[in-house]
Amino acid sequence: MSPHVLILGGTTEARALAAALSGRPGVRVTTSLAGRVAKPGALDGDVRVGGFGGAGGLARWLREEGVDALVDATHPFAESVTANAARAATETGVPAVVLRRPGWRPGPGDHWHPAPSLDAAADLLPRLGRRVLLTTGRLGLASFAHLTRLHFVVRSVDPPEPPMPPDTHVLLARGPFTVPGETALLREHRVDVLVTKDSGGAATAAKLTAARGLGLPVVVVRRPPLPDGVTAVADVEGVLERLGLG
Repeated sequence: MSPHVLILGGTTEARALAAALSGRPGVRVTTSLAGRVAKPGALDGDVRVGGFGGAGGLARWLREEGVDALVDATHPFAESVTANAARAATETGVPAVVLRRPGWRPGPGDHWHPAPSLDAAADLLPRLGRRVLLTTGRLGLASFAHLTRLHFVVRSVDPPEPPMPPDTHVLLARGPFTVPGETALLREHRVDVLVTKDSGGAATAAKLTAARGLGLPVVVVRRPPLPDGVTAVADVEGVLERLGLG
């Protein structure tokens, strides 16, 4: 029988993995999307949209659909999905691998302020600036809603969910972004501090280069740790090797 690989997707890496697996004869690939992005791009292979109902629901789906391998290629901050995937894999005995792009690292000229959470990032802001570019996604803005004296430019793919800071300007945009474009954006909105999650990857890294060039402080929210006993590979080739398809 053809091996069936389930990808928990939503990232550029998940899309690349689906394309790589679909190009291999005899491999069935299904990508599962949470449905949080209104217009996801086209994907190779089968696609399902929506949650599984926690670790138990995912375990049932793995059994019912005859899944032979599970790849968690979700966003580095999809903490609950990663935890559920690890539990479901353990419960069913389905081999699992986590695909995570490497995080960003500060370089010469960067003025980074690490924060363990969005709440901690919000606590840092009043000491760093008054005009904030917030690029942490459409969820979690409640952490900043109490900062009534700061002006926020919130950029996300889809409209952000309230509550959010009272003085907020929303920009809807999808990467990849360029350094000249990000520099122009920071200047146009007179941004004096940037807030981002450590998502990693090249698609949204230009803002960090732009902030460095303008000498701006950057609050970087650190990634949540992986579940105990779970390790990650950094690229598609590493996943294919783990699955014996390299």
